[in-house]
Parts: sequence; structure tokens; C-alpha cells
Amino acid sequence: MKERLDFKSNILIGALLFGLFFGAGNLIFPVQMGQLAGKNTPEATIGFLITGVGLPLLGVIATALSRSDSLFELAKPVNRLYSILFTCALYLTIGPLFAIPRTATVAFEVGLNPFIAENYLRLGLFICSLLFFVVTLYYSLRPGRILDWVGKYLTPIFVVLLAILLIATFVSPMGRVSQFEAQVNYIDKPLFTGILNGYNTMDALASLAFAIVIIANIEKLGVKNPKRIAIETFKSGIVCLIGMSVIYAALAYMGVTSLGSVGPGDNGGAIMSMVSEHYFGFIGKVLLAAIVTVACLKTAIGLITSCSQMFSKLFPNSVSYNKYAVLFTAFSFAIANFGLNKIIQLSIPVLMFLYPLAITLIILSLLSPLINKQKDIYRWTTLLAAIAAFFDFCNALPDTIRETVAVSKIIEFAQLYLPGFDYGMGWVLPALVGFIIGTIIWRITVSNHGVKPSAGI
Repeated sequence: MKERLDFKSNILIGALLFGLFFGAGNLIFPVQMGQLAGKNTPEATIGFLITGVGLPLLGVIATALSRSDSLFELAKPVNRLYSILFTCALYLTIGPLFAIPRTATVAFEVGLNPFIAENYLRLGLFICSLLFFVVTLYYSLRPGRILDWVGKYLTPIFVVLLAILLIATFVSPMGRVSQFEAQVNYIDKPLFTGILNGYNTMDALASLAFAIVIIANIEKLGVKNPKRIAIETFKSGIVCLIGMSVIYAALAYMGVTSLGSVGPGDNGGAIMSMVSEHYFGFIGKVLLAAIVTVACLKTAIGLITSCSQMFSKLFPNSVSYNKYAVLFTAFSFAIANFGLNKIIQLSIPVLMFLYPLAITLIILSLLSPLINKQKDIYRWTTLLAAIAAFFDFCNALPDTIRETVAVSKIIEFAQLYLPGFDYGMGWVLPALVGFIIGTIIWRITVSNHGVKPSAGI
């Protein structure tokens, strides 16, 4: 049994982490953030990196420290029902509700949108997404060497071409960061807005679902001790952290400087397409579109496969893997035809609710060696965080719903009584209070009975 990995193995695990977390969809958010943040892009980028890079790494480390072999086991100290509901909600979010449809729409925005007349865009999206998901379903039902081929060859090509584009933005800048004013929430709270924008990557949620892949690979290399696995995950994660941070920061820089040449875009996909054409003309634009489409396809196949496997295991006596794959693919196709902007808009309230629960679960799991997965601590922390997250959910709803009497009253209440609510951090204090309450109950139980309570059911 190994005590530690060598440098080469750390690099390999770090590359695996990067491959899992960085999909083509991650490109679009820092680019648009840069356009909106303007001269406040550096502060916004720091916030984005906290939730877009730091949290996913902590999620994997937390899973290793807690000795959990799945998201279901990770959340089980709260209780079994919550674990099932949270697992389903998380997989549906990083699956057919938002992340999978987003892969098709990103491919369309970068690849075909610029070549289609505006009055044919909806038809173009329909045909493009139909073909995209037919191919996705084909390989999801027949997993084979295509995924290895895409992972080994096309992903590196994608990274190289992206690097060329990013280097071009620094060698021949389209503008200066300081010359563009910040917009909307980036004017007075760029750091916190960047933190919330990092939620859109969904990588912290994905880290809880896919951490077992990293842990299994470290164990295959000979490290078995959970604490050592967590340490090796951290060491390997430095590679992933550096790589993703550099790319995200460069993409944000691309976004803000693009205002000097190509102007504002509706979303990050459209902006990247315009930038690619600006530097490399038609050929560069087509090549980027092809690589992004294949990268999105790879991500979609992986997500359909993972979600179908999870649900077939979670409910073994109901629906088979193949039926889940067909169902999730069909649903993703339907959602994709709402368009990229609408998908992002609809996903924000759900992410504002799920992220506080995911963050508190990550923190509790990191503390599991100290609190022994104590059920009172998990339950009280999660309960109060969930109540507070509901207010964030309401605040992120579309304006037509947000401005109704009932929802506006809920938001007014939160603004009055939840510190940090206006910054999207209203859940922090309630979660801390829940942790303290749970700890007090735990200590009283220990004092009265002389033994630690069980970790939960």
C-alpha cells in the first residue's frame, strides 16, 4: 500500500480532475462576466474562482475524508429521505434539467447561430439539437471507444485551440480593461456577484456526484488510507486549480477587452464566436465551432450515462438504464429548444437553492473526522440552510414571478431579517446557527449518556 503518489501520478490525477470539471459549457460564463464586470473584472474573477474552482476541489476532498462512496452516502447523515431527494435534485440539475440541454445550445450558439438568418434561428436550434441528441443517445446506449477517443485526442485539441485564441487576446488586445465601466450588480459588489456567477458552472454540484471517480483512481494507484487520499487529492487538485484558474481569468479578460472590437453579445457563446472570427476569420470560427461541438457532445454523453446509471441504481426495481437514457435524452432535447439564454435564466433560482445545501454538505463532510457525521449537526445545519436558501430561490426567480405580491413579501422579509441576503449569502448565518444548535444538542446527549450518538440512519 502506497503512502503517497509520485509527481507524475499527481499530474495525471490533476488532468483527470480538469477533464471532469472543465467542459465546453464552462467557457461561456467567465466571458460574459468580463463584458458585464468591465473594469471590475479582477474582483469578479476572484469571486468566480472561489465557487468555480475552489469549491469543486473541496467537494472531492470532502468526499474522500468522509469515506463516502456516493452522493447518497455523503448526505445520508441528515436522513435517508433527504439523501434520496438531494441526490435526485442534484443529478437532475447537472443532467436533463439544465447541464445536458446547455451542451446542445452552447454548440449551437458557437457553431451554427452566426450562419443562420434571425428568422430561422428557432428552426435551426431544433434541427441542430435533434441531431446532437440523436448522436448523444446512440453512444449513451452503446458506450465504447468513442469516449476514450474524444477524451484522448479531441479534448487536448480543444485546449490547444482555446490556448491559441486566449494567447491572441493578450498579444493583440481588443481593448483595455480599465476603459469599460461595470454594469448591473458588478458596479458595487463585483466580488459577490462573481461568486454567484461561479454557481453557473455547476462544478461544485458535479464534484459531489463524480468525486468517487477521482477517489477510485487514486486507490487504483495504491493509496488506500482516506486521509492520504484526501491529501493526494489536494496535491493533484493544485494542478487542476492552476489550469482552470488561468483559463477562467483569461476568458474573463477576453470578455472585457472584446467590448473594444466586437461589442457586447447576448451570451458567452456568441461572444466567443465573434472573438474567434475577429482574430482568425472564417476558418478559425468554423474550427472552434467544430471542436466546441465535439467537446459538448462528449460532455452530454458522459452526463446522460452518469445520470442514467445513478437513477437505475437508486431505483433498481423501476426503470432500466436504457429507458432512463432515452427519457433523459428526450427531456434534454425539449429543454434545449428554449435556447441558451432561457436555460441559464431558469437554472439560476435552482442553483441559488441547491448551492447553499451543497456548500454546507461539503463543509460538514470536511469536518466529519471531528464531528463523526453526527446526525443532529447535519440535520440542524441543513434545515436552517435550506430555509434560508428558499429565500435566495425566490429572489432569483424571473421578474414576472418575483414581482407578484406573495413573492415580493417573502423577499422583503428576507431583506429585513437575513444578513447578507442582498449579496446572495443570506444562508450563511442560519447555517452557522444550525451548526451551533446541533453541536449543543450533541454535547448534551454525550454528557447525559456518556457515549456519542450514532451518525444517522
